Amino acid sequence: MNRLELAEKIAQEHDLSRAQAERILKTVTDTIVGVVKKGGTVGIVGFGTFKQTSRGARKGRNPATGEAVKIPARKVPKFLAGAGFKDAVDPKAAARRRAK
Repeated sequence: MNRLELAEKIAQEHDLSRAQAERILKTVTDTIVGVVKKGGTVGIVGFGTFKQTSRGARKGRNPATGEAVKIPARKVPKFLAGAGFKDAVDPKAAARRRAK
């Protein structure tokens, strides 16, 4: 499913025009990106958490030449799936967790 298909689904489920649903979806995604970009965390209970993490500098290799290269440190977005999302994807795993 792509962004347009998701907006169409939102429009159908909530009796909105596709344009309204697209604006809502854009607001949600822009807000998540803005908060994570500033170093904040966005948590949606039962769905997951969006946050920023740091990846340290490291050494790598150019696959074409085999030459060693330095890969600089950088910030990367991270999504951690919540328990409800994980359980929906794999109900058997949820049952195993509950049995422990």
